[in-house]
Amino acid sequence: MPGTAVALLKNPAIVERVVKDIENLGIPKTEVRTLEEPATFPVTGVMSFTRLDFEDELRRELLRIGATKSEVEDYIQGVQRGDILVLASGPDREVKEAAAIMNRQGAVDVERSKGPEPELAALDLNAVAPISETSVQADRTSEGGSGARLFVW
Repeated sequence: MPGTAVALLKNPAIVERVVKDIENLGIPKTEVRTLEEPATFPVTGVMSFTRLDFEDELRRELLRIGATKSEVEDYIQGVQRGDILVLASGPDREVKEAAAIMNRQGAVDVERSKGPEPELAALDLNAVAPISETSVQADRTSEGGSGARLFVW
């Protein structure tokens, strides 16, 4: 199953090494993202809300992959204070290894303020036709008891 490993890293000096280690697992460069808050947000007019747009887009994407609202807020606050968000998507085995790499490099533990687990809808398999491909979240875990989260769909 495909999934995404997500972690906040406090030390910008190790992010490049983490990304290279993840790419060495076989996860393509296009599937590894790093996000940090831009140093400045351009003002494009009186109604310029680029910082809010950045945070709203990040919030939307994290919720889409299955992060709780509490986790999302922790990730956004981390990025605001200068931490770097690292995301790696790919097959389950490689993504679990990516999460382990993130944890070994000091992924921030967002568990302290974790909200309730999202409820995954129960499905009566006898009542529906088989579905070949879907992007519905199947699982979410914390890898290795540390900060990296693994979202599987």
